[in-house]
Amino acid sequence: MPRLIADLTPLRVSPAYRRLWWGLGVSNIGTQLTVVAVGLQVYAITGSTLAVGALGIAALVPLVALGLYGGALVDHYDRRTVSLLASSVLWLVTAGIAAQAWLDVGSVNLLYALVALQSAAFAINNPARSAIIPRLVAPELMPAANALQTLSMNVALTGGPLLGALLVAQLDYSVAYTVDTLLFTAALWAVWRLPPIPPEPESSSVAGAATSPGRRRVVGLSSVLDGLRYLATRPNVRTTFVVDLAAMVLAFPRVLWPAAGALYLGGGETTTGVLAAGFAVGGILASVFSGGLVRVRWQGRIIVWAITAWGLSVAAFGAVLVAVGPGSPDVVLWGALVLAGVALLAAGASDAISSVFRQTILQTATPDHLRGRLQGVFIVVVAGGPRLGEMVLGTEATWFGEGWAAVAGGLACIVVLWLVVRFQPRFWRYDARHPEP
Repeated sequence: MPRLIADLTPLRVSPAYRRLWWGLGVSNIGTQLTVVAVGLQVYAITGSTLAVGALGIAALVPLVALGLYGGALVDHYDRRTVSLLASSVLWLVTAGIAAQAWLDVGSVNLLYALVALQSAAFAINNPARSAIIPRLVAPELMPAANALQTLSMNVALTGGPLLGALLVAQLDYSVAYTVDTLLFTAALWAVWRLPPIPPEPESSSVAGAATSPGRRRVVGLSSVLDGLRYLATRPNVRTTFVVDLAAMVLAFPRVLWPAAGALYLGGGETTTGVLAAGFAVGGILASVFSGGLVRVRWQGRIIVWAITAWGLSVAAFGAVLVAVGPGSPDVVLWGALVLAGVALLAAGASDAISSVFRQTILQTATPDHLRGRLQGVFIVVVAGGPRLGEMVLGTEATWFGEGWAAVAGGLACIVVLWLVVRFQPRFWRYDARHPEP
């Protein structure tokens, strides 16, 4: 049991990391709060799940446009400066989202634009923060630091949506967004307190950086292209991205939660927060009881079975909605809510297990001089896949209803997954003792 308890040594030995961990942890709660609140506001304005799904496209386009390039900027400029500028933009955008709610603008297009700006700043800020952490703690403490980061994010994914839904239900959108603005100030403070963190000479030489900013920009693009070329020739690494896209694009259920609370299960915004929290709790439980996973040898097979369980869980969530049927229940349908929550908890646990081994294969089967570039691809896939998935399931919900959209998405995910395995049999045979890219 003691092996399951998080190692707090990085927080004790590095004051800078401790401030950053607390600052990011607090701000992440606000970020997840706003994700749910924006979806609820768009649904309240339009009454359309498709319109909620369009938020995914608004975030996806700038994420893809800047995500692959954000790592190049981080490798060429002071990482504290890059993160501070990007965090400042994020804070201003969050304040803008709060302002539109206080002024009762009621413009979906404005919300789309603000979400797009938020995603663009995130695409630069996230690689910068990830690159800062190894400079704050010793190499031998990095596993513990990464575990603490994962714990912090899962707590935010659990508490943020629930808090956002409760604030919207009991008070107003403007109050929810204002709380996020205040919480995000913690991240700004933590980054501002960091010392200068210029890139090490090795980072610049590996990237092929030159002295002029214009030349650096060209080299950054070339570095990204090198990573993509590597992916084209490495089937196992490439397949980790493909199967994750199959799961997220075809069967990511978050876009369905507002309608689930309003039309199927009762409870409105509060139910939306409970469903989101249930999904995150599944990830926490999988992380807490993950000690035995380190001995898994056939990691490709575990990923395949985990994503299969993901698809079945999402389909089960949809089946609950189909069984209940759409309406406007005056009371919470507790039995159906429990079943839906259990299905989403299983989905969250399956996704966490898949994520552990996809990241492990990426790190162990990729040579060191290409890991940074593939992390840029990883960020786009991990963050962009769910956004695109929101649009896909939002469209299907408009055609078939929310319940059938989840059922069809979960089953389609499984079919595509096993087709990929059929055409990439090396992935099924991937052996952690002899990692092959």
